[in-house]
Amino acid sequence: MIITYHGLSFCKVQLGDTVIAVNPISKGSKRASTKFGADIVLVSLQHPDFNGIEQVSYGDRVPFTINGPGEYEVKGVSIKGVGVSTVYEKENRIVTAYSISLEGMNLCFLGPIKSKDSLAEAVREFDDIDLLFVPIGGGEVLSPVDAHKLSVSLEPKIIIPVFFDGSGAKSPLGVFLKEGGNESVKSVDRLTIRKKDLEGKEEDVVILELL
Repeated sequence: MIITYHGLSFCKVQLGDTVIAVNPISKGSKRASTKFGADIVLVSLQHPDFNGIEQVSYGDRVPFTINGPGEYEVKGVSIKGVGVSTVYEKENRIVTAYSISLEGMNLCFLGPIKSKDSLAEAVREFDDIDLLFVPIGGGEVLSPVDAHKLSVSLEPKIIIPVFFDGSGAKSPLGVFLKEGGNESVKSVDRLTIRKKDLEGKEEDVVILELL
């Protein structure tokens, strides 16, 4: 499995010929986006920052779209979504957090959520989390401190911070890493991982570079 990060909560997960896009940034967003073909797209919130289905439709490749809570089985991939109340751009919204079961691993994408308390209860519905994708930027999403507290409480094997800018000591990423004593962690351009690679890992942090 290969995972890359494309800004905000936008991630690409590839296993063989199967490509999953999570929260692709739309052309209508103020943020730059990436274009590629996907088989499955997950949308946590109907907003240009997260619903760029057109950006992951390429040629004859039109993805199966999931944009809300429920249980799904697509191309052998099991997906579960749970709704979480939050506020985004001063409006009350329902964000969908997703769990993806793939190659014996459970990936959890929290989406653009702001309250660690309401989310923590909702995510209890998921199976044990192997890879946790957590927003840490503050403002519209969790603060770095709250993001760290929530991540630790969910006990994933690997934590991947998303939805942040910058990497200095006082940046959201810097604060998040300091909370867990992970200041020495170096970023990588992609994460290539198999089930056996998770052995012995407990809340290890992986920083993905923006592509």
